[in-house]
Amino acid sequence: MHISLYQVDAFASQPFEGNPAAVCPLPHWPDDSLLQRIAEENNLSETAFFVPMDDHYQLRWFTPAEEVDLCGHATLAAAHVLFKHGSHTEDDIVFETRSGRLTVRRNEEGLVMDFPASMPRVVSPPAALLDGLGCTPCEVLQAFDYIVVLASEQQVKTLTPDLSLWLKLDGRGVVVTAPGDKVDFVSRCFFPKLRINEDPVTGSAHCETAPLWASKLDKTTLIATQLSSRCGKLKCEVKGDRVELTGRCADYLQGTITL
Repeated sequence: MHISLYQVDAFASQPFEGNPAAVCPLPHWPDDSLLQRIAEENNLSETAFFVPMDDHYQLRWFTPAEEVDLCGHATLAAAHVLFKHGSHTEDDIVFETRSGRLTVRRNEEGLVMDFPASMPRVVSPPAALLDGLGCTPCEVLQAFDYIVVLASEQQVKTLTPDLSLWLKLDGRGVVVTAPGDKVDFVSRCFFPKLRINEDPVTGSAHCETAPLWASKLDKTTLIATQLSSRCGKLKCEVKGDRVELTGRCADYLQGTITL
């Protein structure tokens, strides 16, 4: 059995930036256990698998630990593979996923993903969250992640959380965010339960943070930077209950999985 594999740096203009994702085109779905073992072997934050279905594609995402409901950077990478290396010639791609129907279109700015928005709600922070944070937040909210709002970009940049304490939290992970010095907002994303201590650039987290900052800043188009060591910049446009995320991709490698 041979499976093509592409490793793509998403939300990047050149290799070694943004967030690396593996992408595996498939003719049909094998057993889920094989998909999980491939993702664990790849040891990247996400491996995307897609199967063509008439006029659209079924798309699934796996971390080294489990399948997830939504992943932005691996969706961007999958669309890049279809546009650049596949036979897809139209300017729009439709993916059917566990989060519903997602579309990606290409334009002069890059690849534009249309994702569901998730507006965080204010919550009382669990003790483990505050203990792991090591500083006093301005606000704590929750959507599918905990969203911790800090006062400044510098606080986000220099944060050194105790991730062992965040293993006890419900939800997917913790997103720490603040107003940006040169962009609208900045963030960092931590998912220790998924064996991803810090994710480099997280598209799905901006489905939570973009609506939050759109409300705070009273604007619908925002520029965001994720302040990981690899860093990445996104354009976010909030359109009602949807968020459009725009970014670019860079090829890193192509190979074949032999089983």
